[in-house]
Parts: sequence; C-alpha cells; structure tokens
Amino acid sequence: MELLKKKIEKEGIVLSEQVLKVDSFINHQMDPHLMKEIGWEFARLFKEAGVTKILTIESSGIAPAIMAGLALDVPVIFARKRKSLTLTSDLYTATVYSFTKNESNEITVSTKYIEKGDSVLIIDDFLANGQAALGLANIVEQASANVSGIGILIEKSFQKGADELLAKGYRVESLARIASLEEGKVTFAPNRQLEGIQ
Repeated sequence: MELLKKKIEKEGIVLSEQVLKVDSFINHQMDPHLMKEIGWEFARLFKEAGVTKILTIESSGIAPAIMAGLALDVPVIFARKRKSLTLTSDLYTATVYSFTKNESNEITVSTKYIEKGDSVLIIDDFLANGQAALGLANIVEQASANVSGIGILIEKSFQKGADELLAKGYRVESLARIASLEEGKVTFAPNRQLEGIQ
C-alpha cells in the first residue's frame, strides 16, 4: 500500500535493525485519514472471505480494525491485555509474548463475542515473530470459529512471524513489508505475490 509506505518513509524512525518507531501515525498519535484508507484496503482484500467478525489486540490494532469493520459492516472485538473488573468469567485466553516490550501478556476475549462458525479476520499493526497473531488465532480456534485471514499493517519480513503463519495455512495480507532496517534505513520487500517474479 503506497500511502502507508510513504508515511513510513517520511515519519518512521529506525531505532535499531529490529525496531521501527511509528508512533506519530499508528500507535500513539494516529492519522485518521491513513486509518480510513487502511480499513478500506483490508475490506477490499478480504471482501470475498465471508468475514463475520474482526478481532484485534489492544491497543494499536483497534483503529485499523474499526475502519475495516466499518468498511466490511461487521463487529470489531479487541482482546484485552489487562485484567478487567467486568471481564472475569467465560473467557477465551492465550499468552502472547511481545518482542518490543520484552514481556508476556495473557490476552482475553469474552466467549459471548466469538461464536462457533464465525469467520474472523485478525488485524494487527506489526508482524515480527507472529506471537500476537498466533495468540489471536488460538482464541478464534478455541471458539470453534474460522480464521478467514490475517491483515497486518507492517510486516518485518526479515523475522520469522509471517513464515510461521503461512506454514500453518493462514492467509496473511501485509500492507507494507520491510526487508531490512539496516544502517538506519527502511528497505521494503515486494508484495508477497510478486516475490520470485523477475
């Protein structure tokens, strides 16, 4: 997605060969126009997938998920990372390790929001080692629902997450794929469909 790539080039900050900071437009301050376009792009990509629900994880996935939910006209659910006084029983849970924060979180979703037979689109901001997406997919599968696809804003294709998800048979659509963050520079990878085409 060219709009997202241009935003990354203009405002993204490479902190190391592993970490890209995008908090000026995705995960602290958000660009509503960009989020709207991202939502419509996910809706275009998954319009034939029979999506009945969208699932994301708090908090950076919520804005793009809401916009995709609006475009697809389906409800959006977000997995909580923190304990809630109102969310105490009848929960699906999974443990997710965050590479960026170097910590594990138990994520939870109420059992009443994902039902058997639902076709669930998972959306997240980053794909690195794939732990968040795998945790969300595990929750969908606990509900005897189907993962209709995984939509990612930014994939670090030099890390193993995408390969693991693809190996498990999930459809992964990443709007911007990064091949390298070496020497303080963002180098994009081709769209997955274009890989291997000379």
